[in-house]
Formats: sequence, structure tokens, C-alpha cells
Amino acid sequence: MNVIVFGATGSIGSLTVDALLKAGHKVTAFARNPEKLSIKNSKLIYSSGDVLNRTDVFEAVKGNDAVLITLGSGMSRKSIVRSKGTLNIINAMQNKKISRLICQSTLGAHDSWSNLNFWWKYVMFGALIKPVFKDHELQENLVYASGLDWTIVRPSAFIDNSATGAFKENFSSSERNLSLKISRKDVATFLSKQISDASYLGCAVAISN
Repeated sequence: MNVIVFGATGSIGSLTVDALLKAGHKVTAFARNPEKLSIKNSKLIYSSGDVLNRTDVFEAVKGNDAVLITLGSGMSRKSIVRSKGTLNIINAMQNKKISRLICQSTLGAHDSWSNLNFWWKYVMFGALIKPVFKDHELQENLVYASGLDWTIVRPSAFIDNSATGAFKENFSSSERNLSLKISRKDVATFLSKQISDASYLGCAVAISN
């Protein structure tokens, strides 16, 4: 399958590109500077552009069967790249008749808020990075309203441990027995699997240890 990854050079995006390639997909890595990827593969295409530029996005999605969003805001605490970029991506998908969308969000968004502990609710998402969190929720709202065949993935806080595959998935908002941490590699593997698995079609699925 032909898959484009937006945010391909981020910590999750780069690992997701690698996981998709290992699964046999042809991958387009979209980023401002996609050459930052150290991956060499005949099925990998670099696509340089700005996700906030509609023309760049519309051109990049051509010929793809599915879209995977792993946009991040870097060190910015006020960036709206997730919502603005996702809106451009959705518009491009609708225009080019591409239906499958997988979007990485965050645990805590909307009904998963109650999965969080005091630190994440009131210190991190409630104060320090509140604008970033609100942008995640706006991003999700746009995906819900898109009319596309979407899956939203809500991982907890990232750690650099090896992938284990032993994390919890699709738990309810009442789940409290969580470490609220998950390996970046586990997140990337889970995201890549959604391309060929429709189990969570139309679902916002939470994942965490």
C-alpha cells in the first residue's frame, strides 16, 4: 500500500516510517526537511514541504492509499500545527478521494481525560502545555467531522525503551491502573498496523502501559 506520513522526521514519525517499510508498504515521508531521516530504502520517497501550506499538502497526497499523521510542535508550547496541518490534510484527502486516515493524538483528549493522574491533568495539560493539549483536542474534532475512514490513536507519555508489545489498548475511560508511559517504538508499530487493520475504524483508541 502507498502511505504518506506527515511529521515523518519527528520521534514517532521516523519510527513509524521505518515500521511501515518493514511491513512492506511504499512510504512517502513528508516534512520540511525529510532528508533528516537516516533511512535508506527503495520504497521510501522524500517529500519536502510545509504542512501549513495547502498547495504542498495537496500535491504530496497524490497517489497515496492512506495517510498517517504524526505531527508535533517541537519545543513550542503555543503551536497550532496539529490542527491547522490536519485541516489541510483532510481537505487534500477529500479532494483526492483518499479515505483512510490514522491520526496520532494524546491520551487525555476528550473522554480519555479521566485516565490521567493529577500531574497530567493539572500540571502538564492543565498549565504547562495547555495550548498544545487544546490543539490536540481541536485536531481530533476535525478528524471526527471529516467523513473519512479514520482511526485516532491516543498514546500516553513517550519513553525510549525497546518495544514490548505488552501495553494495554482500547481501555475504557474508567481505567486507572496505568503507568501513563509507553515506548515510542510500541507507538510506531501500533500506528503502522492500523494501515491494514480496520478493527479500530471510526474509533479513538487509547494505548499505554
